[in-house]
Amino acid sequence: MEALKVENDTNALMKIKNLSKIFTIGTLKKKYVHAINNLSLDIGYKEVVALVGESGSGKTTVARVISKLYTPTSGAVYLEGNEVSKKMHRFEILDYRRKVQMIFQDPFSSLNPLYPISYAIERPLKVHKIAKTKEELKENVKNVLEECGLKPAKDFLNRYPYELSGGQRQRVGIARALATHPKLVLADEPTSMLDVSIRLDIMNLMLDLKEKEGISYLFITHDLAGAHYMADKIAIMYAGHLMEIGGSDDVINDPKHPYTQLLKKAAPKPESGLEPEKIDIGGEVPDLTNLPPGCPFEPRCPFAKPACRERLPDMIKVGEDHFVRCVLYS
Repeated sequence: MEALKVENDTNALMKIKNLSKIFTIGTLKKKYVHAINNLSLDIGYKEVVALVGESGSGKTTVARVISKLYTPTSGAVYLEGNEVSKKMHRFEILDYRRKVQMIFQDPFSSLNPLYPISYAIERPLKVHKIAKTKEELKENVKNVLEECGLKPAKDFLNRYPYELSGGQRQRVGIARALATHPKLVLADEPTSMLDVSIRLDIMNLMLDLKEKEGISYLFITHDLAGAHYMADKIAIMYAGHLMEIGGSDDVINDPKHPYTQLLKKAAPKPESGLEPEKIDIGGEVPDLTNLPPGCPFEPRCPFAKPACRERLPDMIKVGEDHFVRCVLYS
């Protein structure tokens, strides 16, 4: 077992340092997909950090590395000051996953259709030995369902996933994550497959639970408007790189990176009937198996300079807790 290193920062629940994940594809002619590239990010106690970017930017891979579904290629993750080992014994990984839970994008496929929803909530309680008796198990299941808005709980215990609406299924998914009393919840696009009319209800539920339970969220989304509503801090990803990070209001009201500016223009605007502005970014999405030495957004950037092709810019401070990776600010 690897020795744990202590990272002395009492302000961060989780610290991610220089995290990279490379996938190998092919057999004879192997290629290497650079899904995450030297990503560093802090998540504070009772803080919501939104990770925003297009499909394929590496957002979900970050969540799967943090949740121990993937092993990082390099870098380190710290939880409450202790480094999370790449290799863990069963009891260690159980303890870690009790503290770090996940809400999945598709509430239907993440629930077993052969069992009633009570089974989905009972499993983590049994696996982590949170409930010691049958009576305590039933009481915990009812409490967490009602806390997530499924009232009265007795009307839902014996229902199957196909008997619930999309919003109700996602509430079950949230209840399952909440059952272990986690410190951090990784929410992977939890509202993207729901009707627009109930997305706000789910986001409000998550924010209420943050206050009641004292949990933190890594909120993964491609929707900048939803990120602004949910998050204390917004991090922008592109092609596996962190491009901009700062307070939610700072990133939305004064976006610095050209990619963030384009995302903002494409976000729905309530004053225009929730219709986003049609943006043609142009250029091609970078090949993650052959990333350029410079900025990965350079081929699509309207402000690209020759220096952008030469080297990847460093993160530059442009305001209080506001950083951007762009030569325009160097």
